[in-house]
Amino acid sequence: MVSPTNFLLHAFLWLALAATAFSLSPNFYHNVCPQALPAIKRVVEAAVHKERRMGASLLRLHFHDCFVNGCDGSLLLDSTSSFETEKNARGNLNSVRGFEVVDQIKAEVDRVCGRPVVSCADILAVAARDSVVALGGPTWKVRLGRRDSTTASRTLADNVLPSASMDLPALINNFKNQGLNKRDLVALSGGHTIGLSQCLIFRNRIYNATVIDPAFAKERRATCPRTGGNTNLAPFDPTPSRFDTAYFKNLVKEKGLLTSDQALFSGGSTDKLVETYSKNPNAFWVDFGKSMIRMGNIKPLTGKQGQIRVNCRKVN
Repeated sequence: MVSPTNFLLHAFLWLALAATAFSLSPNFYHNVCPQALPAIKRVVEAAVHKERRMGASLLRLHFHDCFVNGCDGSLLLDSTSSFETEKNARGNLNSVRGFEVVDQIKAEVDRVCGRPVVSCADILAVAARDSVVALGGPTWKVRLGRRDSTTASRTLADNVLPSASMDLPALINNFKNQGLNKRDLVALSGGHTIGLSQCLIFRNRIYNATVIDPAFAKERRATCPRTGGNTNLAPFDPTPSRFDTAYFKNLVKEKGLLTSDQALFSGGSTDKLVETYSKNPNAFWVDFGKSMIRMGNIKPLTGKQGQIRVNCRKVN
């Protein structure tokens, strides 16, 4: 039996979490600056039209921001005397990109709004959605009202960002620590249906994995030698510029590019979900949108917390 004290504590915690989630709203900028979201969309569409890969890069920025102490724009901050930038963390160094596009979005949004009213954290959340839509994927209502952090942590980023070498239990635990479940893990991993990865990241898999299609491994080795060529790129699936279900179809055929990709279909508890998504694009699209909203709710700064940065790269 739960004691009255424990019950009240659990109720308080639930209300606190609910209040945080509900303080974000899709309509947050409707009155303050109704031109904000159309402005973000314009810049994102232009950037993706110029370079299709940018869509995946902008989606990844939001993901890597949210996993490090919540969706607060901390990833965008450059190093100062007080902290080292998260851009130098193992999962980000020479890998995360798109910061110039974020700068362009920020400048355009501040121009149409007449002043800095849209946070860099919100820009990342909306740009992620608009990137997916620009590449033929689903849309969802992004909850807004986040504010920007005034600090960053490379150490925390090193410790919490999921690694390409993780097995399924490690991935499940990594997402659980963010309040995300197995469905979120598989759906969000489906973001790899767009974009490319560097040889350095997938080399070990294509030369040493046992659960891998031999022809696929041979094909990838052609552009990723055992030594050298670390920055050579390969697509996660055959259609890296289209948001579709080819990523999941690849996993079923043991053609996952990263160890962490194939881990989702390796005889474990997520196999059935991978199969479902591989056959049912609508199921994937619906769950992806829901999981992006859930991820966007990770520890946002709201109200008087944080600030609205004038420059996304530095604290005001």
